[in-house]
Formats: sequence, C-alpha cells, structure tokens
Amino acid sequence: MRGLRLSDLSGRSRRRLLARLSPPQLIALVYFVGIGLGTALLLLPGMTTAGAALNTVDLLFTATSAICITGLVVADTGEAFTRLGQWSILLLAQIGGLGILTFGTLFALMTGRRVNFRERQHLAQQINALDAGGVLALIRTIFLYTLVAQATGTVLLAFRFVPQFGWGEGLYQAFFHAVSAYNNAGFVVLPGGMVPYAQDPLVSLTISVLIILGGLGFLVQLNALLHLTRGRRHRLLVYSKLTLLTTGFLLLMGTVLILALEWNNSRTLGTLSPSGKLIAAFFQSVTPRSGGFATVDISGLTSATLFLMIALMFIGANSGSTGGGIKTSTFAILVGSAWNMVSGRGELIAFRRRIESENVVRAGTVTTLYALLVAAAFFALLATNPKLGFTDLLFETVSAAATVGLSMNTTPRINDPGLVILTVLMYLGRIGPVTFVVAFNLRRQQRHGIDYPVERDILVG
Repeated sequence: MRGLRLSDLSGRSRRRLLARLSPPQLIALVYFVGIGLGTALLLLPGMTTAGAALNTVDLLFTATSAICITGLVVADTGEAFTRLGQWSILLLAQIGGLGILTFGTLFALMTGRRVNFRERQHLAQQINALDAGGVLALIRTIFLYTLVAQATGTVLLAFRFVPQFGWGEGLYQAFFHAVSAYNNAGFVVLPGGMVPYAQDPLVSLTISVLIILGGLGFLVQLNALLHLTRGRRHRLLVYSKLTLLTTGFLLLMGTVLILALEWNNSRTLGTLSPSGKLIAAFFQSVTPRSGGFATVDISGLTSATLFLMIALMFIGANSGSTGGGIKTSTFAILVGSAWNMVSGRGELIAFRRRIESENVVRAGTVTTLYALLVAAAFFALLATNPKLGFTDLLFETVSAAATVGLSMNTTPRINDPGLVILTVLMYLGRIGPVTFVVAFNLRRQQRHGIDYPVERDILVG
C-alpha cells in the first residue's frame, strides 16, 4: 500500500490536518516549506549571472539565508545575481521578516476569508502577541507600520544614492537596502559594499535606525508610542522597559568598547576622522544585534572586538522582532537571576514587578539550547572544514545561529557539507530551538497522579 501524501488529500482534509498542528509545528513547517520554495525560485533560469558558478547547495544556502533573514552569502549578491534574482532574494527576506504566517493572514484578509480562533493563536505565537483576540487588527497595523518605516528609509537613502547612481538605480539601491535593513536581512547589492559609507552619517545612521526598529519588535514600539502619546492610560509594560533598557545598554556599551578597541586599528577605524570613528563604532555596535551589515572589514577587527561581537550576536535582538539570538529579555532575566543569587535575594523583581519563576526557567532553557546548538554546529564545521581558522568558524557559527549575517569573509571558503550545516543552523536559529523542540516533542508525559519525593542533596556550581 502506497503511503499517504498531502497531495492525495482533499482541500477540507488538508485544512483539518493543518488545524491539528500546534503553533510550533506550524511555524517550523511553513519556514521549511518556504525554504524549499525559495530554493526552487532561485534555481529558475535568469536568476544568476553568467559568471556566477553557484550550485544547488549554494542556492539552497542563499534562499535559507534570505527567508531566515540572515544575510550570509557565498558570493557577492550584486555580482552573482541578476536584477530579477536580487528582487527574488529581497522578496524572500520581506516574507521571512514579516513572517510567512503574517503574510498568509494578510492575504486572507484581502480576499475576505474568515480567520478562526486557532489560526489567530498560530499568529499570536508567530509575533509573540500578548492576546490572540486582537491579533488581526495588530497584523494590519504591523503591515502598515512596516511599509511606512521602509518607505521613510527609502526616501532618506535616496538623498544619497540618487545623486550617486541616478534616479532608477539610486531608488532601487535605496529601496533594497531600506527593506533589507528593516528586516535585519543584511543583504547588500551596493558596488563595493557598505565600507565606502563608514563615515557617511546619512547612510550609516539611516541603516542603523532601521536595524534597531526591526530588532526592537513592533509590540515594544507600539507600547512605547501609546505610552508617550496617551500617558497613564497606556502604561509602559515591564517587558517593554526591560527590552528598551537592555537594548540601550548594549548599544552604548558596544559603541564605547569598539571605539576604544579599534581607535588606532588601521584596518578598521584608524584611518577615519574622529566623527567618522564614532559613527562607524556605533554602526558596528548596532549590526551584531542581527543586522548583518558592516561598514568596516570584519576580518580586520582585533580579537577583543571579535569576542565582543560574538557576545552581542549571541544575545541578539528582542522577542517578536526580525532579529535572532537568545533575545535581550532572556539575557536580562539571566543577569537578574544571577545577581539575585549573588546578593542572596529570593524572587526576581524588575520595575516593582515579580518575574515568574517559569520565565526564569524558560530563559535558562533557551540559552542552554542555543549554546548546545552553537557548540554542536561549531564542532561539525571544524570537522568538515579543518583548513579554516578556529575564530573564523566560531564567528560564522554564531552569526548563522543568531541569524545575523556578519562574516570574516569565511562563507565563500566553506565547502558544501559546511554550507549544509549552516543552512540547518540558520533555519533553527530563525524558528528558535525551543520552538523546534516543542514542535517535534510528540510524546507528552503524564504524571498519572504520582508525586515523587524531592531530592535536595544535589551539588550545583
């Protein structure tokens, strides 16, 4: 008897089958299917230039990097892909940034189809919404907000690129990089990359702001905006305070340390003016938070700066954003829990609110899974690419897991098995290791009313 395939099912049966999927399973499935469709799209004729020697693994890697909004590339995007191929990559990045489920809902709204409550739950988990009931109105607002942010970024960048490239090419460059930056995708099609704009405040600061907005997450921005405009009627949530404070601290700390570490480095900031050094240091502090752009040669950074950027990449952006990493709220909870233990306090308190122990456990679980994922992938890369450097591969591994896209010019030198490892890593980094584990944890253990005795004599630390 032949196996049952999804194509053998009727439309109603398919809907019932999909309805049985939990939100983590559906998220994992749609991104997996999206990667497959993106790869098929890039395999079509006319996507790559005549001189680009890209095989199927290269295009699979590129499609995954785009839809998982990472930005790692095996070849220069502006040279290896035709204009049609570049538009395709940008489309995949836009879909991956907003979320495939979000796009599906928007299409359903435009066609008039009703969205049931289970589908609303799927959407709420996709964007980390606090309430599934008002998620549809929230999705509409997110879509409009995204368009406004990207359009504003396009206009600002056009002031620099139109005089440089002309109207047609200038508007294209402005639009491409505004969309890429807001989605934290990190794809660049500028001739010579972003390095020529290291001291350009218009380009560097516009890209930086777009990365920060995309990495903050819409819910935090909405909460902050309502609080500023309506005051006490919309209080600033503890989550918003926590993420804004942590984000500001990391940006400031990163800027100061990079400025100090790279001030006299002739390969990075050493040749820039004092104001140019400040702009470039700020940009390099922003981009590890999942941006993926670079206005200096990453391979020229000092070892201390590389370590700092690896740490910033691992922390990543905020929950419910276009960024990856363990997330700033997770980092803040871990630091707060450690401080509580050192100071002898019991419960974790933030802004006069008690943080539930479940959130502390979840923060520890997320960090542990991310660390194990990075360690396993790093070991596999070392084994399959023994000729590449330790630091190069570690930087590449964390960049892929956190969906950042920064590289020490290592990606083009990685062999096909290594690219497959990074492809899987980008996929798991985008959907999140916890989502992946929950999605495929098909067995649910039942306690059946049995209470086991507590064991207290376990030494930890």
